Amino acid sequence: MKLRVLSQLTAAAVFAFSLSACDNALPALRSDTSFYVYTGDAPLSSFAPGTILKSRKLSYHVLGMPTEVPVVQLLYRSTDIQGRPTANVTSILQPAVPNPAKAVSYQSFYDSLNPADSPSRSIAGDVTMGGLVNNFEVALITPLLERGYTVVVPDTQGQRANFAAGPEYGYNTLDSLRAATASADTGLNETTRVGLIGYSGGAIATNWAASLAPTYAPDVNDNLVGFAEGGLLVAPSHNLRYVEGSAGWAGIVGMAVVGVGRSFDIDFTPYVSDYGKAMLKQFDHASIINVLLQFPDMTWQQLVKPEFANPNSIPAYVDAVNRINLGLAPTPSIPGLIEQGLNGGLEGTAGDKPGIGPGDGVMVAGDVRTLARQYCADGNQSISYVEHEFLSHVLTAVAWVPNTLDWIDARFANKPAPSSCGRIPAGNSLAPEVLAR
Repeated sequence: MKLRVLSQLTAAAVFAFSLSACDNALPALRSDTSFYVYTGDAPLSSFAPGTILKSRKLSYHVLGMPTEVPVVQLLYRSTDIQGRPTANVTSILQPAVPNPAKAVSYQSFYDSLNPADSPSRSIAGDVTMGGLVNNFEVALITPLLERGYTVVVPDTQGQRANFAAGPEYGYNTLDSLRAATASADTGLNETTRVGLIGYSGGAIATNWAASLAPTYAPDVNDNLVGFAEGGLLVAPSHNLRYVEGSAGWAGIVGMAVVGVGRSFDIDFTPYVSDYGKAMLKQFDHASIINVLLQFPDMTWQQLVKPEFANPNSIPAYVDAVNRINLGLAPTPSIPGLIEQGLNGGLEGTAGDKPGIGPGDGVMVAGDVRTLARQYCADGNQSISYVEHEFLSHVLTAVAWVPNTLDWIDARFANKPAPSSCGRIPAGNSLAPEVLAR
C-alpha cells in the first residue's frame, strides 16, 4: 500500500483505536518473537557493541498492513543502563532509491513499559494498543524516505522496555547505527553520514546518543551531522514535581517509578503505600496511551508511605535520577536543534510550581534552556534553540517536524549550522539531587 495514503489515514485510525480500546493489547502478536532473543552459544559479553546477531527482511507495516517499503531488521549487541550486555533490535527502512551516503536515525516516542509496543514489532506487522504510537509516526517517516534517506528506527528502550532510562536509550541508538552500517543488506557502510532526530521520548534517545557518542561510540560520532529534537526530558526529578497533580500528564509519575525501578533493579516496595502497590502493578506493562488523561491529580505522595513524601528521602531514587539527568552528561560535539513549548496549560499542567517554571505540559522549559546554554558554554556554538510560547507538548511536535526536516537537509548539504548561543533565556539549576536528611 502507498505510504502517502497510509500516512493520511493513520492518525484517524489511531485516534479511533485509542477511544475504543481499554486494554494494552489488541490482536495477538503475529511476528516471530523468537527473533528478539539471542540464542547463540557464545556469551553476549564476548561480542563488541553493535555486533549483528541475527538478520531478517520484511516489509514495513502500518496498522498491520504491509507497504512497499523494504525493511531489514537486525538483532545486535548493546548495553543496558547498568553496563550489562544486552541484545536489541533495530529496523532499517529503505527509500525507493537508496543512497549509501545518507541516513537518519529516527528515535520513536513510543514511551511504553511493554516490549510488545516497540517500533520493530509494529514495523513487523503486530498491532498493540501502545504500538499505535509507532503507527502514527508514518507521518514523520514518510517525508524522510521521500527525501532519499535510509531511516534507522531502533527499539530505544531495549527488550525490557526500560522506560526513562536515558543512557540506555543512547547506547541502543548508537549500537543500532553500528549494526546498520555493518550489514551488507542495508545499503549503508562505515562512511554513511547520519542525522539523529526524535521528539519527546525520542528526544531522550536522541540527546543521550549525541552526548554519549564521543566516548561510547567515537566511530559513530565521526559520521554524525547533527541532532534535532523537541519536547526534551532533562532532569526527571523536576518533571515529577511539574506533572504530579496535573489533569493530563500525572500518570507519567507511576510509569516513571516502574521504569526507573526496572532499569536500575530497585525494589520500591518498602516505600510505596497499598494504593501505590496497586497502581504500580497496573502500570507494569502500560504505555503512554494507557495513562495520558486517565489519572488526573495523581501525585508522588499518593503512591508512597507518609514518611517518604519527599522522594529525596529514598537513596536509590536520588542515585537513579542523578544518573539520568542530562545536565550531568557530556556535551555533544555535533550541531543541535532543540525546540520546546511553553504553554502547558493547554494540556492541564500549571506552570507556577516553585523552582520549575513554565513547560509544555510534561517537559520543563527552564531545564531545556539551561541545557542548551550549558552546551554553548562548553564550546558547542552550533546549538539552535527555539521556544514556542503558545504551544503545548503535542502542538509543539507539529511545528517541530517541518523545522527538523529543513534543518537536517541543511546539515547534509554542508550548510553552516545556525546558533542561538548568547540569546537563550536563563533556566533552572541542573545540579544533582541531594539526599534528604
